[in-house]
Amino acid sequence: MIKTGGENVPSVKVERTLLANPRIAAAAAVVGLPNERWVEAVTAFVVPAPGVELTEEDVIAAAKKELGGFEVPKKVVIVKELPMTSTGKIKKNIIRDDYQELYK
Repeated sequence: MIKTGGENVPSVKVERTLLANPRIAAAAAVVGLPNERWVEAVTAFVVPAPGVELTEEDVIAAAKKELGGFEVPKKVVIVKELPMTSTGKIKKNIIRDDYQELYK
């Protein structure tokens, strides 16, 4: 659960919305990162589908069609891969640790 601007945002809801986009591969992680204004900012990390050029603006525009304003990621980081466990689960703790300073 991400606490942003006095609202609770389930990361799973945002992830499902992003993964419904065929331009995003079967990997997406949404985390709350420290932010002075929002306490935690909804931040998405996505892997584009093979052969797709994807921008932060593309992902945010698609999310705005499906999510409430407070649920839409404030930033989207396009990555080649996400850290995974041996069983295929995304290591969100590593993402949070690596990107703590993103909003500073």
